[in-house]
Amino acid sequence: MLFFRKFFRTMSEITYPFGKTVPTGNQAIIVPDFVWLRMPLPYVLNHVNIWLLKDSDGWCAVDTGATCAAGQQVWENCLRTYRLVRQVVTHAHPDHAGMAGWLEKKTGASLWMTHGGYLSALARLNQWGNYSVGAMVHLFRMHGLDETRLDMLASYEGAYRRDCPFLPATFHGLRDGGHVVIGDDVWEVIAGYGHAVEHASLYCAERKLLVAGDMLLPSIITNIPVTAVNPEDDPLQDFLDSIQRYRNLPDDVLVLPAHGRPFTGIRARLDFLENYHRSRIGKVLSVCSIACTARDIVPVLFEKGMDEVHQCMFAMGESIAYLNHLEKQGKLARQERGGVIRFVRI
Repeated sequence: MLFFRKFFRTMSEITYPFGKTVPTGNQAIIVPDFVWLRMPLPYVLNHVNIWLLKDSDGWCAVDTGATCAAGQQVWENCLRTYRLVRQVVTHAHPDHAGMAGWLEKKTGASLWMTHGGYLSALARLNQWGNYSVGAMVHLFRMHGLDETRLDMLASYEGAYRRDCPFLPATFHGLRDGGHVVIGDDVWEVIAGYGHAVEHASLYCAERKLLVAGDMLLPSIITNIPVTAVNPEDDPLQDFLDSIQRYRNLPDDVLVLPAHGRPFTGIRARLDFLENYHRSRIGKVLSVCSIACTARDIVPVLFEKGMDEVHQCMFAMGESIAYLNHLEKQGKLARQERGGVIRFVRI
């Protein structure tokens, strides 16, 4: 899932070969044997793109959508035309993995996913250890979040199971640098980190297609959070390192994102993302001349308020990520007093 922030761009930077988006709940053939399905979501971010690829004996879906009545109805309609035999899930977030169990039960379609993605989905589904909502609340309390918003976040318990009630009991493991044959095409697995545990993108060199998932989006910014299970992690550096691998792809590759429209101009987008995060790193460093909690720097990084559960969760997780990153760079020092963590410029 994503916290979305718009940016201004010119058409000389990226282009949209297919014009307007396909309506939510509808399907569109964008290249031969490749279908774009826009799946409704029950969130502020109201859609996720499902990509249907012609397989040897049916169709393969990349991602599934979150479990909700509207999404299940879209799948019911779609499955009348497309016989699903396989599903690739890019990562564990419920808008991507949420209906994997339901689809397997309904169609028998096998699940293909990274090991890290599958195991983290199981951990969130079962609220194991520090994958729990309670652990997230404790982390954010240590980073300065007020009790009113902590109570709001505590109410999020059970949300993952609501949106992803169950998973297939078995899966086929995707590995970075490995290859998956789907129909007549060979797809390279490109693992990405920072947004989620072991995200998988798929690249077909022959067709110049990149199914990017959440790692590369045309008009919103991928959320990069610290989570309670890795409280001193540096997911921002992981993300920046991961997207460098896309620079090896042709600039005219057609990028098929999880949200928004298919686009070309991959290097312009990568340049924008690097500059965007570099600018925000500088802003955080500038305000930490005095000791700051993650809650203190949220307004520096985010324009929207924190009174909606997803906005609060994404903003706090990413604010911690920036502070951890600057600490790893040797530019901030961590201070812990009275159970509250602050960072100050060295």
